[in-house]
This record gives sequence, C-alpha cells and structure tokens, in this order.
Amino acid sequence: MTFRLDKLTVRHLAPNAPVALHEIGLDVAQGEQLAIIGPSGAGKTTLLSTLAVAHRPAHGGFAVFGEDPWALPEASRHKLRASLFLAPQTPPLPPRQRVVTAVLAARLPRWSLWQALVSLVRPLDPDAAFDALERFGLGDKLYSRVDRLSGGERQRCALARLLLSDAKAFLVDEPLSALDPALSQMTLTTLQQEAASRNATLVCSLHQVDMALANFPRIVGLRDGRVMFDAARDEVSADMIAALYRNEQAEAARPALHETPERLAVGACF
Repeated sequence: MTFRLDKLTVRHLAPNAPVALHEIGLDVAQGEQLAIIGPSGAGKTTLLSTLAVAHRPAHGGFAVFGEDPWALPEASRHKLRASLFLAPQTPPLPPRQRVVTAVLAARLPRWSLWQALVSLVRPLDPDAAFDALERFGLGDKLYSRVDRLSGGERQRCALARLLLSDAKAFLVDEPLSALDPALSQMTLTTLQQEAASRNATLVCSLHQVDMALANFPRIVGLRDGRVMFDAARDEVSADMIAALYRNEQAEAARPALHETPERLAVGACF
C-alpha cells in the first residue's frame, strides 16, 4: 500500500487557518493510477502536498509505504520523501538555470556534494536529460535557459525531471493547465507509461474532467475538502459530475461521459 488515509484532517498553513481537508479516507495501492478532480479550492493541491509529506495533518491516520511519516525521525522522514516526487502546477525552477541542469537536479539525492557542484558547470549526464526531455517533446531545449521557456514548456521540463528520479510515487498537480490537447495527451501517456514501467503509484489532479475519464481507471471527486466520490471510471455518472461542480464550470465534463469506448480507450490505463 502506498498511501492510507483514515479520517485525515488537514488545516491550511496560515496561523488559525480553517480546515482544508475534512476527515479524508483514501487507500492507494502500489502501482495504482488515479485522478483527483474537483472545482478550484476543493483541496486538491493540499491533498497532494500532504501525500508528499510536505504538509503535516492536524489529526487522523496517515501512512506512507506502511509508516506514519510524522512519527519518524527527521532523517528517516527525509529519506522517505525521496521516494515521493511532487510536481507542482507552477514548477519552482531557477530562471537563469539551464534546462539540462534543472532536469539533472533529480539526481541530487544520489550525488555527493562534489558531483552536484561539478554538474552545475559541466552536466554529468546530459544524454539522460535529453532522453527525458525528448519524451515530452523538449529535446531541442536541452541547453536553453529556463526563463526562455513558455509556461507549458516549464511544466514539461519539471515532469522530465520526474523521469530521472528514483520515486516510487508520482504526485502531479494540474500538469495540463498550459498545454494544448495534443501535448496534454502525450504528457499523460508518458507519465502513465513511466509509472507502469516501474510499478510506481501515480496520483494526478486535473481540471480537465474529460482527460481524467479518458485516461484513469479510478476517479476521486473532491469538493470543499471532502471526498464526494471515489469510483471506477465506468461508475462515474453525469449526475455525479454535475453535483461535484455545482455552481462551477466543469471543463467539457458532460461530452466526455458520452464518448464512444474506442475514444475513451486512447491513451487509457486499464
């Protein structure tokens, strides 16, 4: 089991902040792939940060790979975090850094201080960085500066770093927000193929309901910090989507529910 959440409650980080997640119950098996959908402010980003052991819960049960991370010594918790790759919607990439250096930063947990310093001047494994970038259609950006990339290119650059990590769980927040439909499908397919090849768990938050339904076998609907439903894709109805996005604008949700099975199978993970 990668994650087990039992009545987990999480507060926002500000002092005296309100509750962000209310008694969440969720089990995620190793190698499973699921999408989290819901309106803006539902708590999707907070949930991913909590799973990445970057946000401490207020109370409730929380286990990662069978251990309570917040009961571990700091050194052990840091080692556990190395198995979890969190890809935020806006990647914190140094603007003046070269893309090759930004991607190879995934190797830092394995490198000595000397190797890390040397790689800043002369990248130690540019071929690996190129191969990772190429899978996201960015091979030609290897030696570009990060601040010369578009928003969508920065997102894919950060995801290329994921490919070079040793993570056993990928936690990806809104990876398609700056991508067109073709790049969106390529990006999801690459993430899912990589996760499947190493039996890594993939938890991905998405605004694009149609992409979630077309590509993920399990869908978790989150609203106001609560799990509204946790169901297999085929069990998610139009009424469930409508209730989840009540008074919100769900992106192309209803058309996706009426796609033919052949179209739903494109790039899907079963």
